[in-house]
Amino acid sequence: MNDTTLWIIIGFAGQALFTMRFVVQWIASEKAKQSLVPVAFWFFSIGGGVVLLGYAIHREDPVFIAGQAGGLVIYARNLWFIYGHKFKRDEGTAG
Repeated sequence: MNDTTLWIIIGFAGQALFTMRFVVQWIASEKAKQSLVPVAFWFFSIGGGVVLLGYAIHREDPVFIAGQAGGLVIYARNLWFIYGHKFKRDEGTAG
């Protein structure tokens, strides 16, 4: 396998991870019969974003790099909010 083929596989793997975030969001929403964004959505966003950022860096594509890097900040911040609230809630009930 040559270098180009490997990077194409990495790029598609990142895209598959990124696409899974919509699949988990859709399934959760269908089950609840309302629009939901499960925590898994943000983990798939980070996983896909990291892999796609690596691919974009390899391709030396500044537009793609900026888009993926900016998105990673937003995904991480959403997880920070989710787990920060859980930590504060759990901390308040202990003791």
